[in-house]
Amino acid sequence: MIDSHCHLDHEPLYTNINEVILRSKDIGISKLLTISTTIESFDKIKNLVNKDQIIYGTYGIHPHETETNIVDKNNIIKNIKNNIKIIGVGETGLDFFYNNSNNDAQIKSFKEHVEASIELNIPLIIHSRNAEKETFDILNFYKNNNPKILMHCFTGSLEFAKKLLKLNAFFSASGIITFKNSLDLQETFKELPLDNILVETDSPFLAPIPMRGKKNEPSFIKYTIEKLALLKNITSKKLINLTTDNFNRLFFSK
Repeated sequence: MIDSHCHLDHEPLYTNINEVILRSKDIGISKLLTISTTIESFDKIKNLVNKDQIIYGTYGIHPHETETNIVDKNNIIKNIKNNIKIIGVGETGLDFFYNNSNNDAQIKSFKEHVEASIELNIPLIIHSRNAEKETFDILNFYKNNNPKILMHCFTGSLEFAKKLLKLNAFFSASGIITFKNSLDLQETFKELPLDNILVETDSPFLAPIPMRGKKNEPSFIKYTIEKLALLKNITSKKLINLTTDNFNRLFFSK
């Protein structure tokens, strides 16, 4: 199985990385994708990807950080080309819920990330909150360039998901699908094609039931897998095989 989105540069994961890796391997995780959110974050990720063969990374600036971490397409491309274990662009996107950065800065940064991912022909890891129309409009503008789209920790509407499917997007399920108040999201994942689904922890955030209240870590992904398999009416083993194949197809097929 593969954790398609975690933040190993965050505490308590970073300080305890050797134990985190061991527990991940113990449950059968074959790859961990640790996600960049700031320039400082990426400095740690460059070290993390050399810690173990199962760790891969991305380069990008989270929408919350776009006013203080300014990058352009060429900067993104340069940082990714310099390391073969950096395999994605992001975490990028739009967050108009918290508005930690102004909308214009978020939109400009998002477009730079999209263009870099297209030029590199690698996946774009997208965060979208309270910005479904704006997120889709930007991605749709680039549709003829066939961007590789991964909607991380997807919590959007079914209507949004159906529009994104026309752009061949992938959708990652997090521990949120185990929450009691996530019935609408559960229904959305029931509708999504199995060939377009990945799983993630977003650790150290969003620990799934029954680990709520604890700092999340990649080994907790088994609870999300169990819930998603139940929703899709398949075995956990089949879901693991499918989501692993989907990840490898998205990130390692040219």
